[in-house]
Amino acid sequence: MEVEIVASLTGLAGLAIGLATGLAVRVSERAQRTASPAAPAGGVPPGVASVLSVLRSSAVVVDAEDRVLRASSAARAFGMVSGERLVVDELLAMARLVRRDGEIRETEIQVGETRRRGRAEGRWFAVRVAPLGSHGLVLVLAEDLTEMRRTEAIRRDFVANVSHELKTPVGALSLLAETVEGAADDPEAVRRFAGRMQYESVRLTNLVQDLMTLSRIQGDEPLPELVPVRLDEITAEAIDRCQIKAASKDIELAAGGQEGLRVRGDEELLITALRNLIDNAVAYSPEHTRVVVSARRCEDRYVEVNVTDQGIGIPETEIERIFERFYRVDPARSRQTGGTGLGLAIVKHVTTKHGGEVTVWSKEGSGSTFTLRLPLLDPPVPAVRPVGRAAMETAREATP
Repeated sequence: MEVEIVASLTGLAGLAIGLATGLAVRVSERAQRTASPAAPAGGVPPGVASVLSVLRSSAVVVDAEDRVLRASSAARAFGMVSGERLVVDELLAMARLVRRDGEIRETEIQVGETRRRGRAEGRWFAVRVAPLGSHGLVLVLAEDLTEMRRTEAIRRDFVANVSHELKTPVGALSLLAETVEGAADDPEAVRRFAGRMQYESVRLTNLVQDLMTLSRIQGDEPLPELVPVRLDEITAEAIDRCQIKAASKDIELAAGGQEGLRVRGDEELLITALRNLIDNAVAYSPEHTRVVVSARRCEDRYVEVNVTDQGIGIPETEIERIFERFYRVDPARSRQTGGTGLGLAIVKHVTTKHGGEVTVWSKEGSGSTFTLRLPLLDPPVPAVRPVGRAAMETAREATP
């Protein structure tokens, strides 16, 4: 009897222990299932933060309540995120749609759009929005397309401008040729139209030459065979090439400043850049004035070449655009002077290729000063006198 009681009690105790163990296991499993798999940092799943940190695109993670859990510094810098909120309406709407149906969406958006000079400006992004896990998280990736779109716009404008600029002289030559053919019996008319044809052919040649020069220098490739060149010689040659044009308006071309300065560069390109500045100064200066080209050494091992005129000046609102290809402050006047619209663009690219920069000061009615700033090769080279050299030889021979 006692044995049966003991056995019954033992069985009950075993059943109680089994039930308690099963209940503990179930509670543990339920706790594991309900625990969030997210990392402690902001609710982002493990590993995601590490992946986002190495992406080149701007990245944003938002939760089920549209709060930003994680955002890259680029996303904040571009104005997509402020505090804990996604402030771009298009991105917020896409995130909600993706959270609702789980489908990945892609689009292009513009952030910070403004109107300037009749053009829409801002930053363009290729956006991809996708669900992240099963807890309502959404990942927003935005790749900056601004530079690519700017390059495409420049290319389109360049092709359109080249076509327009080529069309004018080519059309004029065709029309003049027909006119000459019809005026074969009038020698005076033939001479007049032939002179006009020569003018248009020179204009066409200059345009093609400028296009070839610009094509050569606007790429990323470094200039080959840079050699030491003296700015004195560059200035003298550039002035000499502009003398005829200046003489026709009785404009004096003068050189001054510090002598013996040298830079490392392409001699012909530097002459072209300086000649373009002098040509512009002559073209936009009244008769009987003066254009001065001067060079000076700066304290930070740079040299500055200034081209100063007494011309009509440039409106302050136009200064920042004058180095754009084919941009003209006064298109009618520019075509009268025979310019191609590429001169200052060539100056800018040549200077950049030589590790320098070009700046301009101008005031309407008071003239302009264009400054080429280039790295100085070495200290100025002094003129060597024979007497001094002989004295040095004598001293060297006298030294034991």
